[in-house]
Amino acid sequence: QVQLVESGGGLVQPGGSLRLSCAASKIIFSIYNMGWYRQAPGKQRELVAAITSGGSTNYADSVKGRFTISRDNAKNTVYLQMNSLKPEDTAVYYCNARRDWFEYWGQGTQVTVSS
Repeated sequence: QVQLVESGGGLVQPGGSLRLSCAASKIIFSIYNMGWYRQAPGKQRELVAAITSGGSTNYADSVKGRFTISRDNAKNTVYLQMNSLKPEDTAVYYCNARRDWFEYWGQGTQVTVSS
């Protein structure tokens, strides 16, 4: 079955950096549009960043200039480089793969930004 496995979350101080990874299996990764979403306690899940199969990217306004999404099709992996982290970035971050009517989610990884 399809698996998306996130890693790289953790506790970081404000202003710090983290890199999230999402490794995909059992899908033809290169043809999927990939995204990172996050959900903070008591809030709805929101799109953070996305990258199409062709490499086009888009970002939530709140993370523009701080986060960078990228993909390595040879490794079936999508990354989210997060710099200048703020306490409001604290959330569970989820990886998403989407193609036509197919959609898959990872289990999530916790990111906590706190001093």
